[in-house]
Amino acid sequence: MKYFFILGNHPHISIAEIYSQINNIISPELLNNGCFVFETNDNIDAKNLIKKLGGTIKIGLIEDSTSLYNPEKIFKLTKSLLSPGEGKFKFGISYYGNKKFNTKKLGMRIKSFLKDKKISCRWVISREKTLSSVVVTQNKLCQKGIEIVLLENGKNVLVGKTLAVQAFKELSFRDYNRPARDSKSGMLPPKLAQIMINLSQVTKDEVLLDPFCGSGTVLMENLLMGAKKVIGSDVSEKAVKDTTTNTDWIINKFQLENIDYSVNHKSATEISNLLEKESINAIVTEPYLGPQRGEQKVKEIKTELEKLYSESLSEFKKILKKNGRVVILWPVFTTNKERKITNSKSSKTEAVHITPDYSGFKIVNPIPKKLQDKIDLTHRKTLIYGREGQRVWREIVILEKE
Repeated sequence: MKYFFILGNHPHISIAEIYSQINNIISPELLNNGCFVFETNDNIDAKNLIKKLGGTIKIGLIEDSTSLYNPEKIFKLTKSLLSPGEGKFKFGISYYGNKKFNTKKLGMRIKSFLKDKKISCRWVISREKTLSSVVVTQNKLCQKGIEIVLLENGKNVLVGKTLAVQAFKELSFRDYNRPARDSKSGMLPPKLAQIMINLSQVTKDEVLLDPFCGSGTVLMENLLMGAKKVIGSDVSEKAVKDTTTNTDWIINKFQLENIDYSVNHKSATEISNLLEKESINAIVTEPYLGPQRGEQKVKEIKTELEKLYSESLSEFKKILKKNGRVVILWPVFTTNKERKITNSKSSKTEAVHITPDYSGFKIVNPIPKKLQDKIDLTHRKTLIYGREGQRVWREIVILEKE
């Protein structure tokens, strides 16, 4: 079967995450419109998978492809996707491409076709050429209708339908409704926490540790993914209290059962005094990234953070099982006014990267060889996460214990 994944704002990170969750990917293609297409012999449970993926907006199934300039064949393929049930049938059309395509004409033809069949219908439209996950969800197009998706691929178009969209309401709820929030120290977005957990490849039966737990986002998201045992620690007493409050809240709110979790007041540089040797399967964490406000003395911050990270990684090596992974965020500081960073080696933006001592670990490149020529990585084969104008970007580093 052939699937499409509509990716988020960081396609390179989204693809790395997808590969961490799906093993049997055949003939992968990254289209110019930010869509990832591939074949697989496995049957993907899109509704459950998208709940785990922080970097994917939509998952869908591709029916066929034809020339972008063959409206009759396109109409024929879209008709084959329609499956009206009882009540009013809703449909929408999203076109992902740069070339001009008349979705209005196609929509009118579908509407006339359904009316001729005596089928009550409603065409869901948007000001944009693609329907957002909000529009798809509010109109229940994946449950009681259909979102027809057209993906431009050169001179051809792939025709398919959406199976599931990202649960934006749930993500927003977990982010903004948690009882303990601390905007001053910063909070890891739930989407990024999901991505990092997936990149660690930790299973629900294994033990995950976040030694800079902050407000508990990593622990919360891992529990919602089905984990039964998680451990957090932080040098800040407030962080320990916030994480405990938020974790209890998520357990009660989502009625999670048989959960074993602990949050400890301990520095990451002393974590081996708390945990047994080689007892942890994966470490997923966002450590202190330096001051987020005010004037930055980058050289001084760099020296301070490299010491903190080096000492922490030395401790992680003691408690992590062999081949266990550390997925950690390191800051990338911009030194020009544009504050724009890309993964590209040709980027003219000056950026300061942190380089701690990670001896005993190897950096894992999360992008398969067949796609590496199409996806820019940093000089050390890691991923960059951030937005234009942001003061401090995040480098997602995947380390594996040797």
